[in-house]
Amino acid sequence: MTPPGGDGRRARVVVGVGGGIAAYKSCGLIRLLTESGCHVDVVPTEAALNFVGSATFEALSGNPVSTGVFSDVPSVRHVALGQRADLVVVAPATADLLARVASGRADDLLTSTLLTARCPVLLAPAMHTEMWEHPATRRNVDTLRGDGVHVMPPASGRLTGADTGAGRLPEPADIARLARLLLDGGTLPWDLAGKRVVVTSGGTREEIDPVRFLGNRSSGKQGHAIAAVAAARGAQVTLVTSSDLPVPAAVEAIRIDSALEMRDATLSAAADADVVIKAAAVADFRPTDVSSSKLKKDSGSEPAQIRLERNPDILAGLVAAHASGEIPAGCVLVGFAAETGDSTGSVLEHGRAKLARKGCDLLVVNEVGRGTTFGQDVNGGWILDAAGGEVSVDRASKDLLASRILDAVVSWAAAPSARTTTDRTD
Repeated sequence: MTPPGGDGRRARVVVGVGGGIAAYKSCGLIRLLTESGCHVDVVPTEAALNFVGSATFEALSGNPVSTGVFSDVPSVRHVALGQRADLVVVAPATADLLARVASGRADDLLTSTLLTARCPVLLAPAMHTEMWEHPATRRNVDTLRGDGVHVMPPASGRLTGADTGAGRLPEPADIARLARLLLDGGTLPWDLAGKRVVVTSGGTREEIDPVRFLGNRSSGKQGHAIAAVAAARGAQVTLVTSSDLPVPAAVEAIRIDSALEMRDATLSAAADADVVIKAAAVADFRPTDVSSSKLKKDSGSEPAQIRLERNPDILAGLVAAHASGEIPAGCVLVGFAAETGDSTGSVLEHGRAKLARKGCDLLVVNEVGRGTTFGQDVNGGWILDAAGGEVSVDRASKDLLASRILDAVVSWAAAPSARTTTDRTD
């Protein structure tokens, strides 16, 4: 897919690079954006070139690189880059760069470009923990967010030298996914700050023996997308997952395998949650008897049949826990209905019936099947709410669907009167 620039042309992305050791990671970001079809102009600061040379940036982007406002004067480059950009991404955004941008400085090509840009701007901070937590940096970040700039929360992990903590640059794939979301028309408002969001993802694995299990085709991509976008909107996110996908930046992961493990972990995390989004594809059944050793076909130990028992309904358990007060009263519960149409009804009809039966606040309904939704990078369907509302979402990236789901969550949470018109049922 080639990200559009609004009129069918290639999207024009400016990648700014600040002067920190994490500048080397910007090379991976540039490659991801160019490979997705974007026209990329790289604008490093003078300090950034101490870490990565201009030849590297030019080779990766295919475009000339400059740092000063007096380069290519006839084209008025310090104004033109920002005017024609569809997106500006800065990675890494150092403490110094954040301070200069927040104060409106225009003392090099990058800050001038940021001052003239009227497109979305995404900053990915990277610095030592002490610098990230300093009141001056916090004020600068608040100012930038107040101005409509998207500032990603940094990742936690290994920093320069032996130091570890918050301030690590998110991985290029994490930055690229948010960049593509903004190019696709998604938004990243800072509207979940202070909220605790629990997301489940992946398909559960129900053990037959130490080697084999019953499972499904779910990859966990949609749940991971929701977790990533929620964190980028300021939420404190706990991801309960069976997926092997990398954990998104600024997200805490709880690894599980079975439906019983997912139920226990989700109910525990939901005890102080503001939002719970159950995007996982949980197995309906599990083997009644689990062998402690591998079943071998040539030893006569293979079972004549595998007896199954029903797994608990995690969404129904969350609704019941909410009704009993084990989950906060204002918590928004979101379920997923992976449906296929049949002789008794369409995908949407089955989804409406499931919402009425489950008693959650919102239900995301999508069609599944071989080669559809599971394992894919795109998704679509409908977002239904308990008050009878319905939003159709065209098939697009799973990150964009995640954005739409979180928009619906924020709208629902802001309208408590709508919630009280519909009783939850067990």
